[in-house]
Amino acid sequence: MDILCLESITVSEPTVRKNTVTSKITLRHLDGKKASFDLKVRYEGPADEKYMEIYRMAMAMPMMNYGLFANSVDLGFPISKADRDLLDDLLGIFSRDIFVNKLVRRRTGHLIEKFLPKGDDISPENARPGAVIGARAISPDRFLFSGAEPGKCGILSSGGKEALTTYSMLKELGADVHPIYVNESGGHWRTALTAYRWHTRTEPNTCRVWTNVDRFYLFMLDNLRIVKEDHRSIPGDTYPIRLCIFPVYLFQLLPVFLDRRIGNLLIGSEFDDPRGEWDYAGIKHYFGIYDQHQDFDVRMEEWYACRIKGMRQWSALRPISGLIVERILTKRYPEAAKYQRSCHSCHFEKEKIVPCGRCTKCLGVMLFLKANNANPLAMGYRKADIEAFPGRLKQTKLRLDPDELEHSISCAFLTGFDIQRPKPHAGGIHIYPSTSDLGKIPEIYRGGIMSILGEHSKGEWVLKGGEWVKR
Repeated sequence: MDILCLESITVSEPTVRKNTVTSKITLRHLDGKKASFDLKVRYEGPADEKYMEIYRMAMAMPMMNYGLFANSVDLGFPISKADRDLLDDLLGIFSRDIFVNKLVRRRTGHLIEKFLPKGDDISPENARPGAVIGARAISPDRFLFSGAEPGKCGILSSGGKEALTTYSMLKELGADVHPIYVNESGGHWRTALTAYRWHTRTEPNTCRVWTNVDRFYLFMLDNLRIVKEDHRSIPGDTYPIRLCIFPVYLFQLLPVFLDRRIGNLLIGSEFDDPRGEWDYAGIKHYFGIYDQHQDFDVRMEEWYACRIKGMRQWSALRPISGLIVERILTKRYPEAAKYQRSCHSCHFEKEKIVPCGRCTKCLGVMLFLKANNANPLAMGYRKADIEAFPGRLKQTKLRLDPDELEHSISCAFLTGFDIQRPKPHAGGIHIYPSTSDLGKIPEIYRGGIMSILGEHSKGEWVLKGGEWVKR
């Protein structure tokens, strides 16, 4: 196995000018050649140097995707002990997940086969990051902020069913809700734009932060020798390398949370079945979804305890499957549901943003809509794509939990699929502390959220003897 591509990745001290924060990312190749990229984040209001320690972490976060491919990640600034510990932990976790879920299990057509691990190469030792994180200095921890208000909730918003459902539930429960969007500079913003426009019309707390991090990821692919030179022209339904997504958004958005004194940071993460094979050849991994797992919330709350007093991070959807999230959104909040766009390739048709109807995200959404007897036309799906959906689903492997997939197909009354038996727990509330601990939901919201979930699901389920049992 030969995947080392870079001698070093250097992140400069961020500069703050008006509403924009910039760091220069410099790559030094194994032959000494260099390439650089200006990574930027732009806020709707002035950027403030009092948040410099958060800006530094925001600029460092994307580098957590490349621990397998470089000898060092050099930070041109000091960080605190808690910052360093978090970066080290994330570098290790994402390196293992990228090794298993990008280089071994789910390879894309973007990578050059001869470089990828095979046979004895697939080991815990090779899944560890080769990169060492260096900083100018390690300083003692201090609180950056201590005025977070528990009645305010900020939602990392994207136009997907999870964010829209979370927003709608908390709004119903009387919380002071802030839909906060990350506007990536490329085509991804088309996915979020429909919901963002709705929120700007109806919710005064709506805001967005612009970043060119998506262009940075392409720049990195241009500079990794294990990636094909023509990778930009190769279609893909998933990212060739990166998995560290939400930590980047989170640190880019934290200054907004602090400016608004928001005490709850919500990511719309759904249920993760703990029975999956979370160990591959002795390598612990998260199927590429660590930053959607409860473990990520727990780890971030450990960091907040050292750096942002009173901040909480949690999900209102952790106990339920995507099938039930879609049910709540379409049945309880149909006005919000119209603005959902979950697609890898949204595009404009005149002035309307339309999902492609073909990608795995679209097929998953249409499956959930069919299973909940909801009309895909309401979300912009074209009639031809709706008619072609069953055939496309048969030819596609969706990245859904197997029980959720089978149960959804059963509920949709689709024929020609190999369904062993119904999986009714996929329609219920899962009680399992390590992946769906109800105690992680703050007490002031817990009762209301559980009442809403209970109205649209089929009872509570617990794991006994490796099987989900209704209690």
